[in-house]
Amino acid sequence: MAHDPWQRDAFLVSLTASSTNTVLAYGRDLTAFIEWAERLGLDRPAGVDRKILRRYVAYLATRRYAKRTVARKASTLRRYFGWLRRTGVVPADPSVGLSAPSGDGRLPRVLRDDELASLLDEPPAGVEDDPVAVRLRDDAVLEILYGSGLRVAELCGLRPEDLDLVGQTVRVWGKGSKQRQVPLSAPAVEAIEGWLRLGRDGLVSGESPPDAVFLNRRGRRLSPRDVRRIIDHRSLSPTHPHALRHTFATHLLDGGADLRAVQELLGHADLGTTQHYTHVSKERLRSVLDATHPRA
Repeated sequence: MAHDPWQRDAFLVSLTASSTNTVLAYGRDLTAFIEWAERLGLDRPAGVDRKILRRYVAYLATRRYAKRTVARKASTLRRYFGWLRRTGVVPADPSVGLSAPSGDGRLPRVLRDDELASLLDEPPAGVEDDPVAVRLRDDAVLEILYGSGLRVAELCGLRPEDLDLVGQTVRVWGKGSKQRQVPLSAPAVEAIEGWLRLGRDGLVSGESPPDAVFLNRRGRRLSPRDVRRIIDHRSLSPTHPHALRHTFATHLLDGGADLRAVQELLGHADLGTTQHYTHVSKERLRSVLDATHPRA
């Protein structure tokens, strides 16, 4: 295999604390930059200077990428060139201070009560035709996503030993392989027990991993794509799976939960990430006040 002067694969291997999805995103971002740089005649990172990087960020803006996407791609370059500097591949890091449009901070909307009801309590009529095993699985998946605020990838990775249904908690492996304990709601415990006792065996196949709590219709471990299909099947309107996590956090803050407690439940490394939800919560409360208070 020919030597890669950009050392793309070596950089990706170095990202041991990052999730698989994050590494894949870094790989795509870095490949796009390398292809762009090579069209300029650059054949190795040593030829890249700050001016080139600023030119690339400006190019991304002309391609009508969202601000958040440009900011992520700039972050990839900062991490990449920082790694090249630490490993001695380049003598200086040209990405230091590289600015990019900041992400717009948008969060998926908080689900309305009727939307939650259609997902959790009163699903559309089409769900009545689902096999019992599928209905039980979907009930458990949705109760966990809303009741405990798990990321979709965290839910898909759950193993039987992660569940403590008697203690009503679940052990979650989050980003960077960080572990946390999260409470399970009473409806979630009931739904999980129903799935494990009456539903899971109905989807087991020769390809079923024994350490997977949730299975898809082919008997394989449930994937994020499968979860999106479940929500599309049950929701009144187009709903992103992450909206359940955002609704979980916002409802906690609406109810007076401490911000650091919410940070711990969500598995955020940075409190600033959790603080985004305070804005959503305040806006939500303001809208409730405006709609219901006679002197608002």
